[in-house]
This record gives sequence, structure tokens and C-alpha cells, in this order.
Amino acid sequence: MDQQDASPPPPEDIPPVSAEELVGGDERPDDIRRYPSTIGGALYLCVLAVVVGGIGIVLWVDWRIGTRIIAGGLGAAALFRLVLRERDAGMLAVRNRFLDAFMLAGVGGVLAFLASSIPNQPGV
Repeated sequence: MDQQDASPPPPEDIPPVSAEELVGGDERPDDIRRYPSTIGGALYLCVLAVVVGGIGIVLWVDWRIGTRIIAGGLGAAALFRLVLRERDAGMLAVRNRFLDAFMLAGVGGVLAFLASSIPNQPGV
């Protein structure tokens, strides 16, 4: 075996630590919460439900209405992200507050614009 291919041995003076110990591994799996711990997490689930409902409307009713519902859900998510504090934003927080809100509002705005501006196709 080549000298460069071998990985160095682990240091002797640093004891191994499991990830569970770092995050408070004293909880049993049965005690883990199954609900959002922040208001942002709950709002995220509401926005997700609106978007899934909009996709259902796109598939089975009318694509314009469904797309507008999705755009509205994304616009609401952008507003929630702007209003909520960083620690309360939960799953709505990905990066910087204004970047998150800008991206959500931008995609929602583009969807609303496309739903309004695409002309009806003859025969469809």
C-alpha cells in the first residue's frame, strides 16, 4: 500500500463522542416530539397544505386557479418569513430572512403572472 493512500490514525488524546451525546441523547425514541416546535414550523405545514391543494386543483379542476392558489401560498410564506423572528421561523428559515422572503415572493409572483398572462389555447 502506498504511503499517501493510508489515512492517519485517530488521535489518542481525544475521546470519541456520539452525535446523540452532543444533542442531548438522554431522550428515548418514544419521547421524541412529532409536532412542530415553532410557529414557523406550523405555518410551513399550512403553506405546504395550500400548495398540495393547489397542485390537486391543477390536476383535476383548472390549472389557472390551482397555480394562483400555489402563488398565494408562496406569497403567504414570504410574508410569514418576513414577520417571524429568526428563532420562531422554524422550517421557513433557510438562509437570510430577506433572501428567503425575496425568493418565495419572486416564485409566487412569477407563477401568478404566468397564470394570468398565458392565453387560452383553442381546442383545449
